[in-house]
Amino acid sequence: MSVDGTVRSRPGMLERLAVGIDIGGTKVAAGVVDESGHVLERLRRDTPTTSPSAVEDIIAEIVTELRRRHRIYSVGVGAAGFVDATRSSVLFAPHLAWRHEPLRDALRRRTGLSVVVENDANAAAWAEWRFGAARNEEDLVCITLGTGIGGALLFNGAVHRGRFGIAGEFGHMQVVPAGHRCECGNRGCWEQYASGNALVREARELARANSPVIHHLLSSAGGDPGAITGPSVTAAAQAGDPAAVELLAEVGQWLGVGIASLAAAFDPGMFVIGGGVSDAGDLLIAPARDSYRRTLTGRGFRPEARILRAQLGNEAGMIGAADLARVERRRRRRGRGSRSRARATRPVLGGATDRRA
Repeated sequence: MSVDGTVRSRPGMLERLAVGIDIGGTKVAAGVVDESGHVLERLRRDTPTTSPSAVEDIIAEIVTELRRRHRIYSVGVGAAGFVDATRSSVLFAPHLAWRHEPLRDALRRRTGLSVVVENDANAAAWAEWRFGAARNEEDLVCITLGTGIGGALLFNGAVHRGRFGIAGEFGHMQVVPAGHRCECGNRGCWEQYASGNALVREARELARANSPVIHHLLSSAGGDPGAITGPSVTAAAQAGDPAAVELLAEVGQWLGVGIASLAAAFDPGMFVIGGGVSDAGDLLIAPARDSYRRTLTGRGFRPEARILRAQLGNEAGMIGAADLARVERRRRRRGRGSRSRARATRPVLGGATDRRA
């Protein structure tokens, strides 16, 4: 390790290093990741604007900087949005101005490296399966609780992306007909009841109603309901504030209802819960487990999937994107090698090299 804390690439790690990029509405986080899932160096930049070309500039600059210190062979990009089935274009990103944006090809031209673009929830799920909470589980559902709800499916150890590449948008399942309006345009979506936004909305509504149960939480926000945040509710709950505990339990109950529906649809062996809201731990997960057991179809007569908290935290998307890029590069190299061997052994019919009798 160098004096600045950077882990230098060891000779045995060459050709196994990839850069993972996690793109959000406010930040671009990047890391050099080895094939064991260890992050050797991290960089972070503010997302400059919503301009696709400006974001590409930042990614290219990050990759260039990291290549000065590490021998990088591939780049994986995790994007919050709809990524097409070829993992080349971002069809739609809610926090960036990407509409059918050919991001993979643009970054290939800019970096000269193999590039894979992946939905950020898919990347996080892959990381948890490879290196985190879901190791040794072949069929799992990953749920990411942040501002909204992201999701991913892994069947038989492979990411299931759907026919058009956008499977796993569980946050927009309707759970309450004519319920809260969602940013997607519909009403009653799951993420309106089991997400960071839902937690904050309920806390602020109590505060604006001058409910005495929210007194301590409101005081800690300086008396301003608008200053109440998800992390502040979680911190208050962890300190034992009854109202905050109740608010998290309500989100957990809705989480369990949705998980039960996903169990009926997909029958996985495990649900992995990640994202910032999962920092609440058992204050969220325990009510979710209870609600899941109460609403599971065929309860009492079927095995129950395990519900576990993710292990890799905020770096899961970055680690997973890098590892998926490494896997894809190896697959392409094997494919090229197989084609080359086939051409080398193929007889030239009718020519001098056709040795058949």
